[in-house]
Amino acid sequence: MGNIKAITTDELEQKLKSGETIHLVDVREEEEVQEGMIPQAKHIPMGEIPEALDQFKQDEEYTFICRSGQRSMRVCQFMKDQGYTVCNVTGGMLNWKGEAIPKEDIQNNGI
Repeated sequence: MGNIKAITTDELEQKLKSGETIHLVDVREEEEVQEGMIPQAKHIPMGEIPEALDQFKQDEEYTFICRSGQRSMRVCQFMKDQGYTVCNVTGGMLNWKGEAIPKEDIQNNGI
């Protein structure tokens, strides 16, 4: 799976702290995000991505994260094949050192 842009969790955290607009999508399963997710993330489980394509815009870049970076890489490849600009978070939530809160405490409107 070549040519997928990647970002480390430290780089992601710095960009989020600086206020940079990042369209971050957490593709883990429901029970995984209950343990905590990045507040700026939108949750769409990997298996629901194909049905959620209408929520994405072709002219935006989307950053995908999962537990370890493997599922999000597969999602990135799928989305790239559909014509979207994507970025994968290497190491996923296992490497995330920043804030993570329960999904029910996250208030976001769209991706």
